[in-house]
Amino acid sequence: MTIKEKIDHLRIELHRHNYNYYVLNAPEISDKEFDDMMRELQDLEKAHPEYQDENSPTMRVGSDLNKDFRQVAHKYPMLSLGNTYSETEVAEFYERVRKALNEDFEICCELKYDGTSISLTYENGKLVQAVTRGDGEKGDDVTDNVKTIRSIPLILHGDYPPLFEIRGEILMPWTSFEALNRERELREEPLFANPRNAASGTLKSQNSAVVANRKLDAYLYYLLGDNLPSDGHYENLQVARTWGFKISEHMKKASCLQEIFEYIKYWDTERKNLPVATDGIVLKVNSIRQQRNLGYTAKSPRWAIAYKFQAERALTRLNKVTYQVGRTGAITPVANLDPVQLSGTIVRRASLHNADIIEGLDLHIGDMVYVEKGGEIIPKITGVDKEARSASLGEKVRFITHCPECGSQLVRYEGEAAYYCPNETACPPQIKGKIEHFISRRAMNIDGLGPETVDLFYQMGLIKDVSDLYLLRAENIMGLQRMGKKSAENIIRGIEASKEVPFERVLFALGIRFVGETVAKKLARSFSDIAHLRSADVNTLTNIDEIGEKIAQSIVSYFANPQNCALVERLENAGLQFRRLEEGQQGRTERLAGQSIVISGVFAHHSRDEYKELIEKNGGKNVGSISSKTSFILAGENMGPAKLEKAQKLGIRIVDEEEFLQMIDES
Repeated sequence: MTIKEKIDHLRIELHRHNYNYYVLNAPEISDKEFDDMMRELQDLEKAHPEYQDENSPTMRVGSDLNKDFRQVAHKYPMLSLGNTYSETEVAEFYERVRKALNEDFEICCELKYDGTSISLTYENGKLVQAVTRGDGEKGDDVTDNVKTIRSIPLILHGDYPPLFEIRGEILMPWTSFEALNRERELREEPLFANPRNAASGTLKSQNSAVVANRKLDAYLYYLLGDNLPSDGHYENLQVARTWGFKISEHMKKASCLQEIFEYIKYWDTERKNLPVATDGIVLKVNSIRQQRNLGYTAKSPRWAIAYKFQAERALTRLNKVTYQVGRTGAITPVANLDPVQLSGTIVRRASLHNADIIEGLDLHIGDMVYVEKGGEIIPKITGVDKEARSASLGEKVRFITHCPECGSQLVRYEGEAAYYCPNETACPPQIKGKIEHFISRRAMNIDGLGPETVDLFYQMGLIKDVSDLYLLRAENIMGLQRMGKKSAENIIRGIEASKEVPFERVLFALGIRFVGETVAKKLARSFSDIAHLRSADVNTLTNIDEIGEKIAQSIVSYFANPQNCALVERLENAGLQFRRLEEGQQGRTERLAGQSIVISGVFAHHSRDEYKELIEKNGGKNVGSISSKTSFILAGENMGPAKLEKAQKLGIRIVDEEEFLQMIDES
């Protein structure tokens, strides 16, 4: 046997034994025999670098070389799921699907694993890329780190498509999590709050040898590509299992609501016996064809929903209440508690939300309080054990009247539950919060900057608002705490690159109250530049689709403040994009201007979401329900009978796919 043949043989055998141990849980050899084979392969590869292979089993050991992550655009966006906590809402989801499809369908029930999402791309049976969810549009390339996770195959076997993507969840099992926190405690390092945070933090480590040592696991749950084995989501995953992927054995297809509820009831209890954390059930329409026809909202698929298990509750003592100031000036009261274990984590603090909640609970310092985790993530106080009160009970908790940071008197706006600090241009947490929002991925996406760096620059007097970022120079920040030459240069490059961020994201980055990503996009489409937006009145703004009086008033108030106008002017002078790029408007027409259009049925040429985009691109307005103001209905096959009846009753025109495409002049 030649050296090359020996190396190839060892690689094949190690991949096979790895699969047997970590996926099938059926090892054929001892750990020592496996380690001996691995060492032999490592020695041979070191002596013969000409036979290097990036998917060799030795890659699972990881490297101690630090490596920055590059961002990669997702071929298919990674959207989040809509959440529900009640069986009533599950039934409503089921009914929406039934009405929209108007044909038989199955639901695939799956456990919702509580880890960090990952997208894996395989080409010709080899793992070529692993990307985190990121902002859903793009994520970090963590391929080297993922290769150290032994339940993720580097080389596939069987009859797989030449190119496909598979998505799943990377997890830290309870045993690994507890061992890791024990080690950190001995080293007097901060403990991870839960396995999800530990998995996420580990995956983003710049040292893949650290990732390898922490024994992450992975379950894969969705297959994407052009040459999938089947139209069935469940069936595709069963085939993917034969290629070497770790697929949950607890998936089940349901053909009626009762079967879904039985699945939920069983796992609400049984999940506590699993080796990894779960926080709910995911329900997906099984047919990929039907998924495509149901389409997506702006944030989530219409063909799937996540049912979250009810929160666990614990009783503990309230020691004091402190107050946090957010970037909008909102004051959030926080309960400081005796430590208590809840849903696998130690809870020491919990949200009290606002003054009305505090008053309604009749809280006193020293009270025994009930704590829950909303969605098993954010702890909150839900009640008081008043029978446990004693004569030594502390004073009644009363909401503060002045900002704990700058001393300004708090205000409460009409119709809102929160109190606010109005000193938005001089209150330190608000200033830092606005800067952190400005640099975030969905806004200006400035690499190298984070909350700690922002705080450092603010404390050093280098930045007083977001415009000061564009005055920074590498020599100004080099040598500061944890700031070497390379880090300083990366930050300056990131700041410079942000000058190319498009108008709608700059608007979002400004942090105007109530102006989120969607509203910012609508404003950028409606106003060619910041000057036109700045001069718009409430009436002009409310004429824009989906912009109500509250949003419009907030925008007008923002630009009525001379300090905000001065800030925008400084950002303009720094070179930011405050004008709509006309290339983004290419292909837009007014063929459907002034027309309100309802979409119904299943289509052959485009998905529903694509038709919605075409309607907007041609000046039309998408509406969800039929009324006398509806211009026409774009109808595919299996149009809902109720919609058809209402359309006929109101005399609304029905337009099929072919006619619609002719209307917008698309061949």
